[in-house]
Amino acid sequence: MAFLMIFVPIAIAGLAAIFPSNRLRPLFLPVAALAHLCMTVLVLARPDLKATSAWLVLDPAASLVLLVVSVLFLFCSIYAIGYLRYRQERSNRVFVACLCGFLGIMSLVAWSHHLGLMWVAIEGTTLVTAPLIYFNNNKRSIEATWKYLLVGSVGIALALLGTFFLAYSSLQQGLGATLQFEDLLSNAGLLSKPWLRASFILLLVGYGTKMGLAPMHTWKPDAYGEAPGVIGAVFAGGVTSCAFLAFLRVWQICNAAGEAFFTSRILLVMGLFSMAVAGLFMIGQRDFKRMLAYSSVEHMGILVLGLGIGGPALFGTMLHVVTNGMTKGVLFLSAGNIHRAFSSKNTDQVRGALRRLPVSGALFLLGFLAITGSPPFGPFVSEFAILNGAFTAGRYVAAGLFLFFLLLVFIGMGKTVLKVVQGRPPAEVGIEAVAPNATAAGGSGAVAASSAPAAKPYRDGFLTVAPILALALIVLALGIWIPAPLGDLVRNAAAFVENRP
Repeated sequence: MAFLMIFVPIAIAGLAAIFPSNRLRPLFLPVAALAHLCMTVLVLARPDLKATSAWLVLDPAASLVLLVVSVLFLFCSIYAIGYLRYRQERSNRVFVACLCGFLGIMSLVAWSHHLGLMWVAIEGTTLVTAPLIYFNNNKRSIEATWKYLLVGSVGIALALLGTFFLAYSSLQQGLGATLQFEDLLSNAGLLSKPWLRASFILLLVGYGTKMGLAPMHTWKPDAYGEAPGVIGAVFAGGVTSCAFLAFLRVWQICNAAGEAFFTSRILLVMGLFSMAVAGLFMIGQRDFKRMLAYSSVEHMGILVLGLGIGGPALFGTMLHVVTNGMTKGVLFLSAGNIHRAFSSKNTDQVRGALRRLPVSGALFLLGFLAITGSPPFGPFVSEFAILNGAFTAGRYVAAGLFLFFLLLVFIGMGKTVLKVVQGRPPAEVGIEAVAPNATAAGGSGAVAASSAPAAKPYRDGFLTVAPILALALIVLALGIWIPAPLGDLVRNAAAFVENRP
């Protein structure tokens, strides 16, 4: 089953790349998404399908991440059809092919139980997503793409060095060099502690760069700000979750080796620092898509903070992978609609979104309330569980700072969001071209409105609203009731990362 989940999306990507019709090519996206989701549900229901080989095993933590990625990608694929209809002036061949291939590579990350193979898969996500950032083909998008590649390459190089150190921590003790996750986990107590600690630091920096933890987050505001909104959603809910899973492997090995005290102090500091940086940069932020990038920095900090707290907070941490991923889909997709309607992402030009785009504007506002931990949405439940875990573990200072930074983020983010949704919209500036050769504003920097007679102002459509509404309903439902199968999956993931039976 692992091979099917990895290679079916890649095969569909190949078909999309040679398919001649620019108008019909986006239909490959939901085909890949539906096939992947069906296989995901099947493998979750059939435990006997979760081990293909020693290198490809779907453990409980990976099962949760794979489910999040698959569900989010399905809704993003439907949205992408509507989005690309407004971008008919540009070829979508690379966009569709890379997005389908990206789903296969993220599946490889989830299935990898060999840390070397996992590193290759993480690097693969970097290479296949770079063209997606560049889709709008302007000065700012190419700058964001190069920054993403350069910063990401440094991070992934450090992760490779950390992976070598991890193997050497086994070799140095006479156990033989291995990067097999199960072998390292079972022999964790015998690993060389200095090499293991050095490996942990390097992998935290390396995979933390991919996650967008501060201060390794410098690529994220540009990449999220200039990529189409649908790509921002896939990044914030998919790429970051896979990078978190990769780091989670290393954290498990260190904890099994008795290094929990060493790792927890570092993770508490890194988590709180990321939240602080995000909150400070949100204050006075006028670019609402860059604001969402800093929100992602904050929530990666929350995940790392949950790991630093440990046992009592792990259920909330794993649940937050789900709630954060779904909520980021709501925010980025609705932000993409608002951006197209106003041809800008600056609050100096964007106001009155509730009047111009009643559905997208309302969903953007609801997404803000959800992602800042307001009840009755899913992130409130997961963040409250992490906070409760902090108090249970006696981490009172961390709990207090956690609450303070949540308040800081709420104030900073709220100021920007309210500017976007409230007030009267300016004169019609959001002109979306429907004819080829007309200029359209996609999910990146502001683009001049087209003056062609055939051009029309952007308005919400079914394909660009229905997926956001569905994600918003999921986020709301998770704040009221967690279905038993999902609750079991989250609890199993938490028990697995804590090395409990």
